[in-house]
Amino acid sequence: MEKFAPIDYIIFCIYFVLVSGYGYWIYKSKKAKEGEVSDSKDFFLAEGSLTWWAIGASLIASNISAEQFIGMSGNGFTVGVAVAAYEWIAALALIIVAVWFIPVYLKNKIFTMPQFLETRYNQTTSLIMAIFWLFLYVFVNLTSILYLGAIAISAMAGPEYFHAIVIAMAIFSLVITLGGMKVIGFTDVIQVVVLVVGGLATTYIALTMVSEHFGLGTDALAGFKKMMEVAPDHFKLMVDKPATDAPQADINKYLMLPGIAMYFAGIWIVNLNYWGCNQYITQRALGADLKTARTGILFAGFMKLAMPIIVMLPGIAAYVLYSNGALQNEMGIGADLKPDNAYSAILGFLPTGLKGLSVAALTAAIVASLAGKANSISTIFTLDIYQRYINKTAGEKKLVNMGRIAILVAILFSVALTWNDALGIGGEGGFTFIQKYTGFFSPGVFAVFFLGMFWKRTTGAAAVAGVVVGFLLSVFFNSFAVEMFGNETLLWTAYKNASGVYEIPFLICMGWAFVFTLLLMIGMSLAGPKVNPKAFGIDTAMFKVAPSTLALIVVTLLCLAGLYVTFW
Repeated sequence: MEKFAPIDYIIFCIYFVLVSGYGYWIYKSKKAKEGEVSDSKDFFLAEGSLTWWAIGASLIASNISAEQFIGMSGNGFTVGVAVAAYEWIAALALIIVAVWFIPVYLKNKIFTMPQFLETRYNQTTSLIMAIFWLFLYVFVNLTSILYLGAIAISAMAGPEYFHAIVIAMAIFSLVITLGGMKVIGFTDVIQVVVLVVGGLATTYIALTMVSEHFGLGTDALAGFKKMMEVAPDHFKLMVDKPATDAPQADINKYLMLPGIAMYFAGIWIVNLNYWGCNQYITQRALGADLKTARTGILFAGFMKLAMPIIVMLPGIAAYVLYSNGALQNEMGIGADLKPDNAYSAILGFLPTGLKGLSVAALTAAIVASLAGKANSISTIFTLDIYQRYINKTAGEKKLVNMGRIAILVAILFSVALTWNDALGIGGEGGFTFIQKYTGFFSPGVFAVFFLGMFWKRTTGAAAVAGVVVGFLLSVFFNSFAVEMFGNETLLWTAYKNASGVYEIPFLICMGWAFVFTLLLMIGMSLAGPKVNPKAFGIDTAMFKVAPSTLALIVVTLLCLAGLYVTFW
């Protein structure tokens, strides 16, 4: 595999200077207008200053990171287009969030997710979840993004540069994050452009590689058609339910993406919890007015429809090439190519110049996600813990400075944990690592938010129970249900995983954990007053959308329907 040529370094440096320079210009212009003392809401939320296109771009830049480029491409290698369901259902989830969730947040002046829980329920629920989110963001998300990104880039530059890349990405993201949400939001516009252009370049090269390997010339479209011909199983959205004696490879696919069943279960919880109840994501829209926030979120939803082209197709191309001996012959890869290495294997074929652009795209995705995550950590710690419990009289300047200290500490922690892979992310797989540890809490958290928004009777006691029981039920279904009740019940079918242990598909576990948590919370709340005194005021006018907003929703739904009809 050829390493970087001088032109690759030049292109990468141009990207670095462009993003850093633009971010510094935004920071200085903001500082010139506001003076030395920055308003805390502006620092954490960029209140009123992000446009709809900046919100949409920032949502995508923060969402698409190493776990998508590496993990989703790896899943494309393993199971194919079925993994695109995460991206395409996200588009539908973003419509739901834009129409129904955001109006509730904005009307009640919600700036953080723990604040929502305290306003709607009580301090106990808020504090529990604030601490949980801080640990999750630092020890799972921030660290895994940094580790996966460094692994991917060092595969190109050379493994000896792993630690140098970790430090460089940490410093780069730190510089952007210390400028506040406005700097993050507007630099994310450049990050998305680089991400999309570089990602499309990688996909184009991957498809032409397939075309050339099968003697069809340099024709990306012919390469795509050939992929559909030689790997038809990788272009089916629905994974068939296997027989218990089916090949292990088929069972592994179903455990990952359990066919039609997942559309009635966990995939909705994953997406609605991530896009609607997650500080890291909602923060971009919480400082805007309703029309701007809605348009930005829907713009992000429309872009999500195209993301599988960038993060999934290279993985399928790697599968087709590897299955036909191309990667082994031309790159010397052995018979043990791991799915998480599929994207890096394709990057190795990129011509001089495009290699630098594609690595810049990967870096853009990583840095944008690191910056967004660090800002969310800072926001929750400063506004929901420091100001609430440690220094209630802190002024604006003190809050902003504490926010910057929190950012620095969080990034230093992630660097320390990444240095020698202290959490074992490499052994478990980055995408699996993130889904595993966030998925245990998602059913309970989403149940608490969903009922809190739309059912006035939900009580604080039910919310505390929901968070705790949702977690316990997730652990139960994942680790103990099969042993206690058997492999086949009315609720699930368990299969032997690669380790020979019977396992219920993870998305099915999440679905049932959510259902039973919801029933528990409803039962507990029925014992309370008919209207909880802390319930939010809801009226139908909040959910009306402008004609332009409705048009964007219809276009997104039509495109989504076309994709499902094509690949069903």
